[in-house]
Amino acid sequence: MKIAVMGGTGLIGAKLVKVLRQRGHDVVAASLKSGVDVITGEGLEAALQGVEAVVDVLNASSFEPAAVLKFFETSTRHLLAAERVARVKHHVVLSIVGIEGLPDNGYFRAKVAQEALVRASGVPFTIVRATQFFEFIGGLAQPQAKDASLRLTPALMQPVAADDLVDRLADAVLATARNAVVEVAGPERMSVADAVSHWLVAQGDSREVVRDAQAPYFGAVLALESLVAGRDAHLGKTTLADWLRSNVAQR
Repeated sequence: MKIAVMGGTGLIGAKLVKVLRQRGHDVVAASLKSGVDVITGEGLEAALQGVEAVVDVLNASSFEPAAVLKFFETSTRHLLAAERVARVKHHVVLSIVGIEGLPDNGYFRAKVAQEALVRASGVPFTIVRATQFFEFIGGLAQPQAKDASLRLTPALMQPVAADDLVDRLADAVLATARNAVVEVAGPERMSVADAVSHWLVAQGDSREVVRDAQAPYFGAVLALESLVAGRDAHLGKTTLADWLRSNVAQR
């Protein structure tokens, strides 16, 4: 199968390109570096020639609410229009678990708008919603902060290793379009505060984590299960402890 991965040089995109090629498929790794601009539409027609499935793992360069909304709406409209012309059989987009329940987060609102465009496009689709990646937990630790403590929510999360997600994402691409949502999550539920605490310990960072139910998560106050997947989610195998041992060096 010929597959185009939009955002094929990013964290998830590069891993997905590698996995799909290992499974024997012809993969186009599309990005600005390869001459494909989803904002202007330049290069899309050529990139989609003969393509049967498209995977959208693009991300915005700015998380400012208006800018991120414009990015996802513009890129998705151009991509879906090009897919209809190319008669692409399957559009797969990577999204986020719980986005419809967090309207105070501008990035999540933009992903909801993106999903709506995909659903209404007429192109057969699968939306793969993932929980937070282990690789991004360090960002929640506010590495730039000089304070002795961090205030973080005790709400639950279910983080997943990027490699585990990519395996499930590849499965979704190669399957028949579901015209529905598929969720992917890690094998453990833990509080955001606990996840960051474990990361800090692995880093040799002595800052204290203070649990605060009103502490915002990227601008949104979370309910207890805002970030966890449903019962039918596909679960990765890698635990946070295993991932930390392999990926975060003690200082």
